[in-house]
Amino acid sequence: MRPMNLLAIETSTELGSIAVWRDGYLLRRDCPAGLAHSETLLPLIGATLHDMGLGFADLNGIAFAAGPGSFTGLRVACGVAQGLAMAHGLPVFPVGTLDAMALASGGERVIVALDARMDEVYYGLFVAAAPLGPMAVCAPSLVPLPDTGGWLACGNGLLAYPSLRERLSVCVTHWQPDRMPDAGAVARLAARHLRRGAGVDAAEAAPLYVRNKVALTVVERLARGGRA
Repeated sequence: MRPMNLLAIETSTELGSIAVWRDGYLLRRDCPAGLAHSETLLPLIGATLHDMGLGFADLNGIAFAAGPGSFTGLRVACGVAQGLAMAHGLPVFPVGTLDAMALASGGERVIVALDARMDEVYYGLFVAAAPLGPMAVCAPSLVPLPDTGGWLACGNGLLAYPSLRERLSVCVTHWQPDRMPDAGAVARLAARHLRRGAGVDAAEAAPLYVRNKVALTVVERLARGGRA
């Protein structure tokens, strides 16, 4: 079997990370706190590849968390993945942020709720790490409930909106509110795609925003009891 080496980039939130997958062995590292991901990614990638005994010529592909998440973070991850892939003639593997979180949770039936700010959450339902439908964004009070019990719920949306946890309590028995997007899970999913040859050309890679609005207007903030 030919070697399978991947670089994975995750900057969907302020807690960025990268991971290198080398024939099933995974090394992940967090982006330095307090600095823009755009400043730290390339040095961190270079150092991690070096520590794994790999160069860009040894990679079979580059994966990135495509979203949903921070608009800026998604653009950074996509841009770095595209630039490196184009420079080294590699395929790109976009991976859903929520898909990776569901895999990392270890649950069989998983509800992922990631804080989307603006009093909303990105959410998705997964069974055996496969999505049951498209990812969406909505107010916590509108998150749809599964018809059955025994689900695991994860993501910081559970911490940001306590009412969401109360709403989900009728169907959830296991909770992982501290679960956040992570490059290690992105690499694990991308490795599956690589085995199937499911990469895309770097020019075709794009973030998955889910919504097209970055922030509330002044009027909207005031209407929700905030300050202008």
